[in-house]
Amino acid sequence: MKAIKRTEPLLLRGSMVALVTPFKGGKIDKRALKKLIDFHVANGTDAIVPCGTTGESATLSHEEHTKVVEMTLEYVDGRIPVVAGTGSNSTEEAIQLTKHAERAGADAALLITPYYNKPTQEGLYQHFRAVAREVRIPIILYNVPARTSVNLLPETICRLTELKNIKGIKEATGDLKQIGDLITLCGDRMTVLSGDDFTTLPILAIGGKGVISVTANVAPRDVSDMVHAYLRGDEKDAVALHTALWPLHKAMFLETNPIPVKTALGMMGMIDPELRLPL
Repeated sequence: MKAIKRTEPLLLRGSMVALVTPFKGGKIDKRALKKLIDFHVANGTDAIVPCGTTGESATLSHEEHTKVVEMTLEYVDGRIPVVAGTGSNSTEEAIQLTKHAERAGADAALLITPYYNKPTQEGLYQHFRAVAREVRIPIILYNVPARTSVNLLPETICRLTELKNIKGIKEATGDLKQIGDLITLCGDRMTVLSGDDFTTLPILAIGGKGVISVTANVAPRDVSDMVHAYLRGDEKDAVALHTALWPLHKAMFLETNPIPVKTALGMMGMIDPELRLPL
């Protein structure tokens, strides 16, 4: 597909949706994907993140993965940024997926820490360094130890800021002390985004700039309003929205993500609530 050229810099802030991948009959549902994208553009979502955990990237073939990224960019058509999930536990595979995202016109790439391998901190540094050296687009790191069995530590993250295109991190440890240490150590060299809807407001309160959200799939306007209320200094409104969203956050994680969020979107008539095994 033709790459979309964007003149303004990507703003790593606000409400970014960890988009589900809609399926129908075992295949990607293109019509539902377009419907979801229009829904987010109309309801204040600041960026769309396809092919992450919520997008069932682990069960997408390479062909499907690249196709979802391309279709998302085509349907978004430059209206808001697209941050393509391109992570892998294979460094070479992560490089190839990230190169594809760059060629397709993605505004940035989201790279999860290598899962299953359980690399050392030096191994994590070398993995991300190898990817960053092969592309020019901004890279957002993704730290979610509950899924990967490895924790990217603040000292390693700060070391990675030496690489000019590593710009941010999606932090899903749920550990505010570790996130506070990260913000203290790195300052404005690393933009911190919440990767856990429950901790979005606390992370904003200690210096974070936004969220890559599961809940935003079903309530994009409310999540966006909560984040932007805090960022513009309306703490009372932000707390009220955070409190109102709390039961929905809990519902989104009653079972393994994205089982609940796809069920909810099916109830809303947005998609067929089809999942891939083993979910």
